[in-house]
Amino acid sequence: MRSSPAIANFDSTITKNLKYDLPAGLVVFLVALPLCLGIALASGAPLFSGVIAGIIGGLVVATASGSEVSVSGPAAGLAVIVAAGIKNAGDFRLFLAAVVISGAVQIVFGLVKGGVIADYVPNSVIKGMLSAIGIVIILKQIPHALGRNANFEFTDDFKFLQRLDENSTLGEIVGAFFTYQPGAILISVVSLTVLILWETNFFKQMNLVRLVPGPLIVVLFGIILNELFRVVAGGLHLQSQNGHMVTLPIANTVGDFFRQFTTPNPGGFLSRKIITLGVTLAIVGSLETLLSLEAADKIDPFKRLSNPNRELFAQGAGNIISGLIGGLPITAVIVRTSANVYAGGRTRIAGIFHGVLLMVAVLLIPSLLNHIPLASLAAILLMIGYKLAKPSMFQDMYRQGLAQFLPFIVTVVAIVATDLLVGIGIGLAFGVFFVIRANHHSVVTMVSRENHYLMRFNKDATFVNKSEVKQKLRQIPNGATLYIDGTKALYIDQDIFDIVNEFRLAATYRGITVETNHFDYTTKGQLKGKGIDNGK
Repeated sequence: MRSSPAIANFDSTITKNLKYDLPAGLVVFLVALPLCLGIALASGAPLFSGVIAGIIGGLVVATASGSEVSVSGPAAGLAVIVAAGIKNAGDFRLFLAAVVISGAVQIVFGLVKGGVIADYVPNSVIKGMLSAIGIVIILKQIPHALGRNANFEFTDDFKFLQRLDENSTLGEIVGAFFTYQPGAILISVVSLTVLILWETNFFKQMNLVRLVPGPLIVVLFGIILNELFRVVAGGLHLQSQNGHMVTLPIANTVGDFFRQFTTPNPGGFLSRKIITLGVTLAIVGSLETLLSLEAADKIDPFKRLSNPNRELFAQGAGNIISGLIGGLPITAVIVRTSANVYAGGRTRIAGIFHGVLLMVAVLLIPSLLNHIPLASLAAILLMIGYKLAKPSMFQDMYRQGLAQFLPFIVTVVAIVATDLLVGIGIGLAFGVFFVIRANHHSVVTMVSRENHYLMRFNKDATFVNKSEVKQKLRQIPNGATLYIDGTKALYIDQDIFDIVNEFRLAATYRGITVETNHFDYTTKGQLKGKGIDNGK
């Protein structure tokens, strides 16, 4: 693990960090609860399956995680794949078998040290992912902050709006402006004001502010305000039937609670279709987890390095358990992780505590939680989104030059316009392009005197330098003598040797003499110095 002043001053004792971790766990719980329900709804799965995944993500994955601040649960990035998987499986219990299989595959990934794949993702793409997620969070929460009426349908008076997909982010935002609820807007404004004040130096000096997290105050204010609206201003009162409130399944008895759990269909473990789906979930979930882990390390105030292989093992164990009791697939989730870090979470206890709270909530107080306005939670998420996508981040990336800024901004736009994995893929493509571009020049220099030419390799050369080498060799006139010097290069790709060998063959017909120094190919692709040869 890298050493740093922050780590040197960090005390990992559990008891000394409880005052930070428990409030942070509470904040993550408040953020995770509606996300668990919303992702389950978007996936076409039972709502309780999302809560199960959140509980397992806290109790199991956080305990075994390779990161101190990462928080896991059902991921929005998998919602489309999960929805298609459930539909293709034809039965939710068959889909659960795929979840168990995905967990087993992830454990294998961890054992064979497959976590290194994230090390090959450029920082510009990771930062672009963080900023894009912040923007997506903001866009997704605008309808809730405005009090979008979930039951509203566009009428003939709004034909131009019917061209928008009402289930899309843009359609939801447009619909929110036509169906806004003044009570929700008032709660959102009050909540955002509290959160902004809680971040100021003046308020941070108060003992109450240091002890009580702003999001908790926001939730309490939201409940109180909405109850006041019900008593004194009925038109402002927010109601669950219009999609304004948290909606958690309520079990009246212990038996009802346990009947919400579902076991996988054993036949799925022998189905090629289900096995393929399980492997797909494992690959996509592992990639999302590793990228989220990289992002978590970047926002960790103590700059600790996570163990990606241990994280994959933890995710695998979590998915096996989640699938066995009826939960959705689990990944590390940057939204919850960001909420944890920005709420002051320091160790894995915060993630574990959020899992405990989820379990207690669905057991004991589901009716109380259903009094929380979504506008309050939207304000919390709007603040998190802003912190992820601060304008200063865009300014800093622009100052670093186009090679960093373009992959960053392309990743942002692609994720916002498509989804997380597609956007990252597009960002990676641009990142690789600029890596190739950066390594394409100045690998070879050519100098000449009379009819003698020296081509010197200034650094390692790979297939991306083929065009440059070819261009230099085309400059050699008939009857010349060419010296090729590879002294400064530790590695030269086979593609480069093939180009030079092809030139040697053609050189005999053009009267060109080729001599080399430290330019002999071995079976390992390394350079072996044998002094000057005549190219034979």
